[in-house]
Amino acid sequence: MVSRLVAIGRDRNAVLFIAISFAWGFGASLMMLVAGIWVLSLSGSSSLGALVGTCLYLPVALGPIIGGLVDRLPRRPLMVWTCLLTAAMIASLLAVRSAAEIWLIFVVMLGYGVSFVLLGAGESALLPAVLPAGLLGEVNGLRTSAQEGMKLVAPAIGAGLFTWRGGHPVVLLAIVALTVTAVLYAAIRIRPAAPGLSGPGSSGPGLSGPGSSGPGSSGPGSSGFRARGAGPTASGPAGAGLTASGPCGAGPSDAGPTAGGRCGSGSTGTHPGPGRPAGRRERGSRREYGGLRFLLGTPALRRVVLAAAACIAMSGITTAALYAAVVTGLHRSPSFIGVLASAQGLGSIVGGLLAGRLLAARGELRTAGVGALAYAAGVAAWLLPWWPGLVLGSVLVGIGLPGTLVAAMTAVQRGTPQRLLGRVSASAGTVLFAPVALANPIGAVLVLPDRRLPLLVVAAGALLTATVALSGRRTPRRPVERVPAC
Repeated sequence: MVSRLVAIGRDRNAVLFIAISFAWGFGASLMMLVAGIWVLSLSGSSSLGALVGTCLYLPVALGPIIGGLVDRLPRRPLMVWTCLLTAAMIASLLAVRSAAEIWLIFVVMLGYGVSFVLLGAGESALLPAVLPAGLLGEVNGLRTSAQEGMKLVAPAIGAGLFTWRGGHPVVLLAIVALTVTAVLYAAIRIRPAAPGLSGPGSSGPGLSGPGSSGPGSSGPGSSGFRARGAGPTASGPAGAGLTASGPCGAGPSDAGPTAGGRCGSGSTGTHPGPGRPAGRRERGSRREYGGLRFLLGTPALRRVVLAAAACIAMSGITTAALYAAVVTGLHRSPSFIGVLASAQGLGSIVGGLLAGRLLAARGELRTAGVGALAYAAGVAAWLLPWWPGLVLGSVLVGIGLPGTLVAAMTAVQRGTPQRLLGRVSASAGTVLFAPVALANPIGAVLVLPDRRLPLLVVAAGALLTATVALSGRRTPRRPVERVPAC
């Protein structure tokens, strides 16, 4: 173990990527939590505060399409400019003074969601191009730890700054974090590609990225854990940074698209089927959505991913209810949400460690079931009428949600052919996180008649998900050689 850490410490790019995880993770956790608190403070509406999460998650639905665009661009400049433009966009929040400018917070958070997808897509391709294959899993594991560690620190700092001086100091700190991230990306050295491997990385946003495959947390109770790369606490030993390679995939490069042959054959790729040549748009569409067909057509993957997606979607329903529980139920300041976010971050570290052991002992589907059960218990604890119940519930939610996600990511990596991994991981990211964009407004409506109603609905739904997953049988994975490449 010590020798592996020494090897990582001697690799310039490995150290830079770990530093990126600290910088980006701090800024993202800081800004996304405070955005919801800011809206809640200005409007007095828990429903409006919860809608910040909708803006963050909407771009995830376009993940395969944005990933296809990223495949045509050089990765490192894309990531540097994405960070800098995001910092400039966040700077516009310095103009927010009253409830009349709330719309600006929503617009900026929508742009923030786009940056998550862009950076996730670029990094899932860049990682294998700049790191030795033997270090990829360990580096991603350390990056996961760095990310989760920032979730313990950033919410408390953000909530404290907001209580002291309002949202503007938080905005300035987030700008600094994004600028540092851009500088670190610019310092990465691109390794020369092996002969014949000149294509881009994966064909979609994948499940890695500086923050996650999903936009991250819009407040405690949402799916604020990160599906970052892989590694023992994220998504299995292989690493989600691995790209799709082989006939249909692409090699690790920082430059433009590859001119690969037709999927599944050695031909030039001009005639994917008899009768007529396929246009560029048709071939691109099949590449982008072939991963979704494989994901939903493989029972061993479908069951685990859908179980995790159900829990993650339900986490969006609880956001408004948790805001209401703090402000209306306990009559506390909105900044107390930062305490709950830190408690959830602590739970997510424990959950990531426990998930690895459960995966080895019980498999992916049972691990997802145990995670859903812990999540149901945490949401039920939020119904208790005193603050220790909210803190306990946040810890349990932090333990449960990462368990479902780790199970899903591990199932995808273990059950997907290498040549399809980029597309399937991109599709899995969309299935897992895009529903949150719809769940947030649903929760905002459900909280209106009774603030406890969303929590009751989600606790029951998570318990049902856990029951189905724990009672299911392990489904043998079909041999990957039988799966068409496109």
